[in-house]
Amino acid sequence: MSNNEEKFRRLLAELRLLEGTAETLQNRINLVRAATTELAFASATIDGIEEEKDGTPLLVPIGGGSFIKATVATRETLVVGIGAGVSVEKPRDEAKQIVEKRITELEKSGNTLQQQLSQVVERIRESRQQLDEISITLASRRQANDVRKAKIGT
Repeated sequence: MSNNEEKFRRLLAELRLLEGTAETLQNRINLVRAATTELAFASATIDGIEEEKDGTPLLVPIGGGSFIKATVATRETLVVGIGAGVSVEKPRDEAKQIVEKRITELEKSGNTLQQQLSQVVERIRESRQQLDEISITLASRRQANDVRKAKIGT
């Protein structure tokens, strides 16, 4: 096996690994975006509940496009998730701060993931370019060998 063939196989394996990494990063970016969107809705709801009166009727989403009728018991405290499946009752302003802090952290994570994805995509582009160059070299060598064999055979 020639040096170019070995390099071609190595680059091909690296390219497959990079493509898998890019797909994983894209999936993570999508998850971060979904979580950020969910938290943005929570933040908007916290802002909106401030203007409502105690006892105001609400439709509360329970998932799957389904809702339950409820009333605002108090606008002063909210139950907010703090991570690891744990939720606690907090004053509205503190709950808002927690949500906003999580949005900021997710945006930072999303930016970091996007930078990593850009680097991986650039490496994929470079690897593909190298593969194309090696492929052309290998193809021209095979063609030259085929011509030599044909001349020898005549």
